[in-house]
Amino acid sequence: MDALSRNPVLGWIALLLLCAAYLQGGLNKLLDIPGAVAEARHFGLPFPPLTAAATIVVELGASVLILANRLRWLGALVLAAFTVAATFIANRFWELPPGMERFMAANGFFEHLGLVGAFLLVAGLSWRRQAP
Repeated sequence: MDALSRNPVLGWIALLLLCAAYLQGGLNKLLDIPGAVAEARHFGLPFPPLTAAATIVVELGASVLILANRLRWLGALVLAAFTVAATFIANRFWELPPGMERFMAANGFFEHLGLVGAFLLVAGLSWRRQAP
């Protein structure tokens, strides 16, 4: 952690990698609105067009906050909360029968929890740095 804070380029690359899936997901949804709406509908989310639009704003907007170091702590908390919600919506491995599909969903579930932990670290370190 110390090395990342002392080397701004390395730190920024680490943050870019942390946000990569959200940037890619948000851009893909933005370029394919009908697909984004279909995804929201697939997961049974309410008001699919509004949910798709909100997802795009969250994925791209929070990533930009993190990468631009503008309210970085807020962007990290938003992506942490978004990831928790998305994980419980899309990776309900406990509902699947034993087998490869369940294994893969469980793996995705816990990988996403790891992302949540990373975003909480980013939020905490950013908040601490800006505190008087």
